[in-house]
Amino acid sequence: MRILLPTGTATYTIVKKAASGIDADVVVTGEIASFLSPGLLTAIVRQGTYDMVIVSGMSTASFEEVEKETGVPVYRGPRHAADLALVLPLIGTITLSRTIPADDLLADIRRREAQSKVHEGEQGAGFQYLIRSVKIGGGSRIKVLAEIMDAHKEPDLPGRVQGYFAAGADIVDLGFGFDATPQAVTRCFSLLNNIDGPLAVDSQDPDLIRAALCRADIVLSLQEENIPLVGSDVARSGACAVVVPGRSTLEKNIEMAESAGITCIIADPLLQPAGSGVVKSMCSFPACVYPLFFGAGNVVELLDADSPGANALLAACARELDCAIIFTSEHSDKTSGSVGEMRRATEMMVLAANRPYPKDLGIDLLVIKEKRRRREPPVTCSDVRDAAPVPDELVYDPCGNFRIGLDGDEIVAEIHGRAVRGRSWADIFYTILSEGDVSRLDHAAYLGKELYKAELALKFGRSFEQDGPF
Repeated sequence: MRILLPTGTATYTIVKKAASGIDADVVVTGEIASFLSPGLLTAIVRQGTYDMVIVSGMSTASFEEVEKETGVPVYRGPRHAADLALVLPLIGTITLSRTIPADDLLADIRRREAQSKVHEGEQGAGFQYLIRSVKIGGGSRIKVLAEIMDAHKEPDLPGRVQGYFAAGADIVDLGFGFDATPQAVTRCFSLLNNIDGPLAVDSQDPDLIRAALCRADIVLSLQEENIPLVGSDVARSGACAVVVPGRSTLEKNIEMAESAGITCIIADPLLQPAGSGVVKSMCSFPACVYPLFFGAGNVVELLDADSPGANALLAACARELDCAIIFTSEHSDKTSGSVGEMRRATEMMVLAANRPYPKDLGIDLLVIKEKRRRREPPVTCSDVRDAAPVPDELVYDPCGNFRIGLDGDEIVAEIHGRAVRGRSWADIFYTILSEGDVSRLDHAAYLGKELYKAELALKFGRSFEQDGPF
């Protein structure tokens, strides 16, 4: 198979090296590869005999006419020339896209393959308990338990619970403080009758636990003080009990739960926060006949660090300790998104089975940093000048000023009582231009900056302030 690789002068050396060992022509079409025009490409293709053309993934032109005139398919390569060496060896085993850059396509293929492996693995996995069709323990994936604290004060409890299940939670736990009443607990669980997923109750109060047994599938956290009072009720309901140590050891409290007739038991050795014994508590996790509970939320909530990496590391620790359920929470802005992150982390642990490290899995929790820096050629020029400072005096656009903000998961740009909304800064900017609401280049540049900043805020789950720093 003979391949044509059009490239620019800046990336010629990189592309030539990537093409070594394959039947390919590397042709310089100008300074920048992405500026390739359909007309020029048609002329180049006609000068040789090719089975396919791979253009830069940064190209925005349509090469449909090139294919019609030459009969040679034109595919998108990766955005960065440095990634071409990863793509070319796969030619013949994958089908490239005419519209999607190859790096995006490959990432999507690997992601779908990884998700399929996770699904197939869970389908065939053994288990110790089956709670509303959710496998617990055995060879199944670590299950994510998400907590709603003070559930009786939640204004839209069904929406919050459904949101956590949609984000990746396997179990949703309703926590109740000492100001809750049995009637409030019963009301909360009755609101969730139409939700199929497993629900848990978290309370030390026997009366609140009893009130939840009308629907709760799991009870957190039983110990020597409440087991004598409510253990038999939990046993009769068939609910699963998460047993914790208190003044008595975990082992003694498990024996007490067994004596109360509870047959579905999960052992929670209690994970301590970082700096207060996290390593010591992990070292004391027992070898247990019952599935183990891992309270990762106790660590992440009390650690001023970005949650994706912390969740990934804690999921790896839970896997090494052979835990069955991992607890996470989103009680603070810094841990917003932890449910989805922890679900991704548990899936990574499934894919890491029989591997020495959880890397190169097809899915990851890299959010801001890159897995690999792309060493693109430096920008070269013959004339360089320093940028001049922006004038202090602001000249307003006669068309008016925009107010930009976020509404849920969308960007909103308003002017004169009219608004454009969407998730892509480019789509919003294009609409603004097409409607004639901007007339100055400096205003257009400002809008592009603020709209893109708003899109980044959506992507990273951060707050947005117009004219403020990101």
